[in-house]
Amino acid sequence: MSGNIRLLSDTLARAKSEDRAALVAYLPAGFPTVDGGIEAIKAVFDGGADVVEVGLPHSDPVLDGPVIQTADDIALRGGVRIADVMRTVGEAHRATGKPVLVMTYWNPIDRYGIERFTAELAEAGGAGCILPDLPVQESAVWREHAEKHGLATVFVVAPSSRDERLAEITAAGSGFVYAASLMGVTGTRESVGAQAQDLVGRTRATTELPVCVGLGVSNAEQAAEVAAFADGVIVGSAFVKRLLDADDHAAGIAAVRALAGELAEGVRKR
Repeated sequence: MSGNIRLLSDTLARAKSEDRAALVAYLPAGFPTVDGGIEAIKAVFDGGADVVEVGLPHSDPVLDGPVIQTADDIALRGGVRIADVMRTVGEAHRATGKPVLVMTYWNPIDRYGIERFTAELAEAGGAGCILPDLPVQESAVWREHAEKHGLATVFVVAPSSRDERLAEITAAGSGFVYAASLMGVTGTRESVGAQAQDLVGRTRATTELPVCVGLGVSNAEQAAEVAAFADGVIVGSAFVKRLLDADDHAAGIAAVRALAGELAEGVRKR
């Protein structure tokens, strides 16, 4: 069975044709529970997200700040497994018809088996994988299996990436390019910063792929700021924080749906 890289590409192209950026949301699988996480993803889509990244919880998430680390810890203590991640992707995609990716560090895939992981992700209807710690020069085997199964391979670029390195990364990637707006870990910030706009410009000089910006966006105003120069706005910690801060599960679901609605308005005010 083939994955949904075409659905991802079409979704991003449709947002561009509407003269807006796409809203890409992130939530970890298994948080606060597997069923609760699936419900939260459906709510985010219902609120206006175009794409969702499902995080595969990891005990040492080097890119993720304290908010996502807390959610990952809750998911891991709850016993989440890769099978639960695949179930989350499948149920979220089937319920909405929208593109769902997995964001994961390399070690879990390496231990699980590349062919097994890509085949199961495609079977679940996944659109691809974001791999923040897989070096491009070591990614050939992964990319071979991902392409065979119709999955996007999304790499992360950073403000520190030199132009030659950007070209190497974007040539190997597919789906879109994840541009980290600043050096550091995920989390909400007061300002996204000018570094992000410069990085998007330098990245676009190397590729026709859409460039989506993450790390730091937490409200509609910041979403509008980033949407003025990026093809997509990625928001993660702000959604997770809404769930963590909620008095109960129902309130959390309502909160993430509302935040998605606010951010969806923001990306349309570019």
